[in-house]
Amino acid sequence: MTVHFVGAGPGAADLITLRAAAMLARADVVLYPGTYLDAEVLGHCRGDAQLVDTQHLDLDRITAVLVDAHEAGHDVVRLTSGDPSLYSAVAEQTRRLDAAGVPWDVTPGVPAYAAAAAAVGRELTVPLVTQSVVLTRAQARSTAMPESESLAAFAATRATLCLHLAITRTREVMGELAGEYGADCPVVVVSRATQPEELVLRGTVADIADRVEAAGLRQAAVILVGRALDPSGGGESFLYSADRTRRPTMPG
Repeated sequence: MTVHFVGAGPGAADLITLRAAAMLARADVVLYPGTYLDAEVLGHCRGDAQLVDTQHLDLDRITAVLVDAHEAGHDVVRLTSGDPSLYSAVAEQTRRLDAAGVPWDVTPGVPAYAAAAAAVGRELTVPLVTQSVVLTRAQARSTAMPESESLAAFAATRATLCLHLAITRTREVMGELAGEYGADCPVVVVSRATQPEELVLRGTVADIADRVEAAGLRQAAVILVGRALDPSGGGESFLYSADRTRRPTMPG
């Protein structure tokens, strides 16, 4: 059998893909990240499916569950929060599955940063303001960041920053960004986007840390930083400009 790595989306049970829902409905064994996942997502699973919360398991124990389920002939889904392409440990897990001769595939999901932007109704790439988005994280109790990927280096671009796994270092992060972005630069923090307990904090580089600490946020939050978050700023896209020459529509 194949192990299916499936993006569970940001949390809401109706924000997983049709493919993901079908996979969960068929699966005999489902591994899920209990720290980040709204339990309602598991409502797509069969009533008799084996559900394994991975929040207290290391990679070797997770791999053992996947391999054992495969060898028993079970259909297996490994849910990841958001989209598997970001901070999902898919690379480590698939290396282990390859070594064990277990086939696998990946199904994408709605990423948390997209859900955070939707929560505040903002486009992250605004004409004449920024056309780039940087997806990164801060280092606390986590794997070391590559030396070339410092926040200072990213801040120099003044692109929209989407920071994951950084909520416990909000004050330090804002201190590193203030020089390039400015103290008045808009910042949005979205905790548990799309879930029943969703919380949105709006502020600036200067004051967002106070708001985060007052709210007691410690995990499952995305930080968005950039001038694109200001609804009053920006130009208009040339793509839709009335001045743009358009080719005539071909008949038929």
